[in-house]
Amino acid sequence: MSSLNIEEIKKDFPILDQQINGSKLVYLDNAATTLKPIQVIGAMANYNKRNNGNPHRGAHQLSIRATEEYDAAKTRVKEFINAKDSAEIIFTKNTTESLNLLAYSYGKAFINEGDEIVLAISEHHGNILPWQRVAKEKKAVLKYLYLNENGEITEKEIKDKITPKTKLVNIAHMSNVLGTINPVKEIIDYTHKMGGVVVVDGAQSIPHMKVDVQELDADFYTFSGHKMLGPMGIGVLYGKKDILNQMPPYLLGGDMIEYVTEQDATFAPLPFKFEAGTQNVEGAVGLRRAIQYLEDIGLDNIQEHERVLTEYALEQMKDIAHLNIQGTKNLDIKGGIISFTIDDVHPHDTASILDSYGIAIRSGHHCAQPLMNYLGVPATSRVSFYIYNSKEDVDKFIEALKNVRKWLGYES
Repeated sequence: MSSLNIEEIKKDFPILDQQINGSKLVYLDNAATTLKPIQVIGAMANYNKRNNGNPHRGAHQLSIRATEEYDAAKTRVKEFINAKDSAEIIFTKNTTESLNLLAYSYGKAFINEGDEIVLAISEHHGNILPWQRVAKEKKAVLKYLYLNENGEITEKEIKDKITPKTKLVNIAHMSNVLGTINPVKEIIDYTHKMGGVVVVDGAQSIPHMKVDVQELDADFYTFSGHKMLGPMGIGVLYGKKDILNQMPPYLLGGDMIEYVTEQDATFAPLPFKFEAGTQNVEGAVGLRRAIQYLEDIGLDNIQEHERVLTEYALEQMKDIAHLNIQGTKNLDIKGGIISFTIDDVHPHDTASILDSYGIAIRSGHHCAQPLMNYLGVPATSRVSFYIYNSKEDVDKFIEALKNVRKWLGYES
């Protein structure tokens, strides 16, 4: 059983108190974005009430406080993922911007004609489109790691696709569609053996499990604040310092320069080189408080809680007629995400019917159309769990799910 006190945790999330279509909200769309606890909301409000200023620019007290808040958030992120140096932490808007920064800066500088870029077929569009552009512009070769019948990347596939020509591998730590926890450590080790570097999309993993970037030996690791109880508009790019130092800036402007003349400029050291313009300080403050909230609960406890809920849901879903679960059911390599289809029912209809019961889930291609094509489905419905979800939430979801086909006139 989960050791979390869910009823106490729910009290920290006032948004859950509301009624949706006459029923108390059951929020099961956490892979898209998570809810914010009062502690995060309060930290951001307090910053705006008392400490709002433009960091790294002014000599007055508000600017100094803003700088302290911003830098403290960066230090907290560094500790959270066990990076060696705060200079390896770059704040961005979100995971997508982090990945675009890497494609534009690292990709354009270091990918050459004939080099291989390897992606998993299960990647989010945010980790496909930037590298498609790099491959086209640099005349590189784009290759994909395909999944077995259980939605997993096999050792054979890794060794077949990653070669001495592979310059870069891009892999999600956890699939946003299938919930599969990919073998990123094995992929990183083998890619390094072949002489390449690895970008890890951690948007779905960071909120749910302990991540140690030094233990993984990841070259780059990216994630978003809003998927881990933080605000939207703040993301993180971690990169090894020696690699980041070799990369050209992505954006040019204020605060990322050392000296500017009429015809030229020199750039500031890390991390400022990649943080042009006024940054989202209140977002950094919210992210810092969200990290504290998660660490107070414990990432191991969170992962175990989601495992219990996922197992509980899968056990009941297997008995529902005409319901098809996509991907692995192996809980040793699966996070709290379940994608499914219902025969003769479009996933959007499933989501709309569940919404009438006050249950929020996701439907569509989940920004992963290549994966949908590979699976042979146009879209899926997706349920995803987090710390404020309970077995009672799962029960309500299952009961509503049993009625979906009946709503559309089918007998069962």
